[in-house]
Amino acid sequence: MPRKRSELQITDPTALRVLAHPARQRLITELFAGEVLTATEAAQLVGLTPSATSYHLRALEKAGVVVRDESTSDARQRPWRAAADSFSIRPEAYRDSGVDAWDANLSGWFTDIRAGVQRAERAMTAGRDDVGRMSHGRLWLTWEEVQELGDRIAEITDEYRGRTRSDHPEGARAWDSYVLMLPMEEME
Repeated sequence: MPRKRSELQITDPTALRVLAHPARQRLITELFAGEVLTATEAAQLVGLTPSATSYHLRALEKAGVVVRDESTSDARQRPWRAAADSFSIRPEAYRDSGVDAWDANLSGWFTDIRAGVQRAERAMTAGRDDVGRMSHGRLWLTWEEVQELGDRIAEITDEYRGRTRSDHPEGARAWDSYVLMLPMEEME
């Protein structure tokens, strides 16, 4: 019987603002991809000192996004992991936080997406075909259907969760995945 996945739901605008820092967004990406990292290991990924990275990890811990991993007996290592399998930001967090929080959170995604498209372009120019996949479409859905579709997409991606830098099938490489379902302009 498959394990029930856990989802952290961000509803607090204060927690949303904590997520807005670019280094924290990168930490979230790595930890929610299944990595368990010490501040020193995480610092190498985000390009900060271990001390600065530790500060960001503690801020994320205070917001309930990450937790200390107790799987090691070496207290000096103090690894960190995601507080859940996935997280979502609920509308009430955005409603009470203002447009700046939206922009700050999404700007990190836009930067990463832009960099991914540039990597894909370089790979295509070099003659490679394994450059990713993008699609865009319009669906007419009720709010309940949007939630259901999001849950179904999460179920599919859950099949591949838990793979990390050090534990993945031979030939696998990391792919960034983004799912956005945004409302269109109200039409009369």
